Amino acid sequence: MTQDAPGSPTARNDDEQDDHRVDEQNVQGAQDEPVEQAAGDVGDQRPEARLERAVRAAEQALIEFEIAVETFRVEVENFSRLHHQKLGPMYSRLDELDALIAEARAARTGDPEDLRKAQEARAMVMPMPGVDELFHNWIDSDGLSPEAAAMLTDQSVQPPKRVRPSEEVRRLYRELARKAHPDLAQEESERTRREEFITRVNAAYGRGDEALLRQLSQEWEAGPAPQPPRLSESEELYARLEWLAQRKELLTLVAKELEDSAIGAMLRMAPDDPDRLLEEIAEQLLAQVAERERELAGLMQ
Repeated sequence: MTQDAPGSPTARNDDEQDDHRVDEQNVQGAQDEPVEQAAGDVGDQRPEARLERAVRAAEQALIEFEIAVETFRVEVENFSRLHHQKLGPMYSRLDELDALIAEARAARTGDPEDLRKAQEARAMVMPMPGVDELFHNWIDSDGLSPEAAAMLTDQSVQPPKRVRPSEEVRRLYRELARKAHPDLAQEESERTRREEFITRVNAAYGRGDEALLRQLSQEWEAGPAPQPPRLSESEELYARLEWLAQRKELLTLVAKELEDSAIGAMLRMAPDDPDRLLEEIAEQLLAQVAERERELAGLMQ
């Protein structure tokens, strides 16, 4: 039986929206504005040159949008982990109490409908395990989890590490993402190099590893210099703009899915102090547990 997350929305600090909310309208404005400015430039007014400036502006806007989406994704993932660790046992207790109450009521009335409800409530307490549960969270997107590796090598198993990237980690990540983003590549080989590098950057950011991000920054600076922009034919530039638009649409769907998720909505309730939100929810869940226990005691008399 799934419990609705208690809590009510709180006022948001608009200055923090880049960290806790993906604002697609602002990104769209960032894409449009440089295009309008390009039309008024006094430099090269050839159609190809103006179109190239529009492509570069759209590329930069898309990169900023991707950074915002990835930042929010990591925050949702981290908050989901904390939510599960802190509140999971309370939700389980509520499910167990709901099942006990339904069973006590069915035993008292003998009504077939009450018996059916009791069976359904009990089934919710003992769901079929998922793949993650079967493997005890040993396997994640990177393969064996650190806990699994520790157990297989007879090392002590550490509890899951709380990860919340610091401001410096966020700064390093954004700086690297802007410099090395694959969308800046002009050749396929350069795109491949950047994609592999950004994958490592994203992994380091997800772990909040400031030291590794600094190493990656040094590695990028020492690596092959990006190729200078080259003037493309108008057909290629139009195709590039079309691809950028499609990529933005895809990211918009990802951002909406994150924002519409239960955890994303909860995180946006208190972007400045998510820990306090968890405490408030925990207090409300404890109150619900106490209420269910009183109801159960009344049925057992």
